[in-house]
Amino acid sequence: MTRDLRLGVNIDHVATLRNARGGALPDPVRAALLAEAAGADGITAHLREDRRHIRDEDIAGLMAAIKTPLNFEMAATAEMQKIALSHRPHAACIVPERREERTTEGGLDVAGDEARLAEFIAPLRDVGIRVSMFIAADPLQIAAAARIGAPVIELHTGAYCDYHAEGEMEAHKAELSRLIAGAKQAADLGLEVHMGHGLNYETVTPIAAIKEVRELNIGHFLIGEAVFTGLSAAIGEMRRLMEEARA
Repeated sequence: MTRDLRLGVNIDHVATLRNARGGALPDPVRAALLAEAAGADGITAHLREDRRHIRDEDIAGLMAAIKTPLNFEMAATAEMQKIALSHRPHAACIVPERREERTTEGGLDVAGDEARLAEFIAPLRDVGIRVSMFIAADPLQIAAAARIGAPVIELHTGAYCDYHAEGEMEAHKAELSRLIAGAKQAADLGLEVHMGHGLNYETVTPIAAIKEVRELNIGHFLIGEAVFTGLSAAIGEMRRLMEEARA
């Protein structure tokens, strides 16, 4: 089924739960299969340098088991490029990464690293991997992503969500306006537009309503909500809100 707005479910934090105690459970691959059955259009997994959640064997297991596309989140390092080229997932999202951060903070500085990133993504594109750049809704970064040949961008919705959580509604509205403008700019440049980071039931509707957006990637909230309602119900409600926003 082809949808106007796809939902990618990030299963990183199933691995966080597993790693908190050690052992093999809960299994991120099982979570991915449940997410597919519940209506996810794809699965996202971030293999970090320090392997704090997803591990190498998880990527191999996902590639073997899931039927929907795998979006492999990765830093722009030689190690991750080698792993991506080995597995050849449907998509690779290039993200900034620092060991001291709890989660991805801010977007990739494509404008400040154009030559290196253009060279880095070329082999991925050559083998058919759909490359996206995880960036802020900054006109300079969006233009730079187009120049280096990335076909997709994922706009970082973290600030938009943080302002909402903190009750800073004027800043929240201003950030939404930036995201809307960024999506239009990207679409005008021929880029496919995705968004993600920090989205939940309260913040997803205005984002899902942006007509240029083709995919949302949501993880932490859905895994947390699944503790209370189950993964299928959590994904089902998110899908309902997304589809309602597009109605």
